Amino acid sequence: MEALTRALRSFHVKHEKIKHTVHTAWRVPLPKWGQYAMGSFYFTIPIVGGWYVMQWAISKSVDEIGERGEKLQHKQLQGFGNKTIIDGREEAIGAGGKLGGVHLAVSDSSTQENNRVMLEAMFKKERKRRNKEKQQPQQDGER
Repeated sequence: MEALTRALRSFHVKHEKIKHTVHTAWRVPLPKWGQYAMGSFYFTIPIVGGWYVMQWAISKSVDEIGERGEKLQHKQLQGFGNKTIIDGREEAIGAGGKLGGVHLAVSDSSTQENNRVMLEAMFKKERKRRNKEKQQPQQDGER
């Protein structure tokens, strides 16, 4: 145990020495344009990295469930609100249910159906708007 403690302490000392060297000996003052360039660089890295992670997650989602969920085994919601069907039994989930948890919004099947219809209508309206935007530049180019 003493050898592990000694190794960790040694690692910590060496790490602190490297940090001190990097933050003092290698530090070069940057001009304003350099500060702007480095700020932009450090700001852009998580944005671009996050975009690539999202694209990977989307492709995995499409591989697993299909473009519109066609690969799903159960296309209809089983249970509703704070109830679900596990191994053929209806069980409560969320607060007061299995493993505690938080309170979930509860809605019956008619509310779920109403929400589905409204969501489909919104998507249809959005598709029409996007198609209209696509056609408008084409029509402007023909004039």
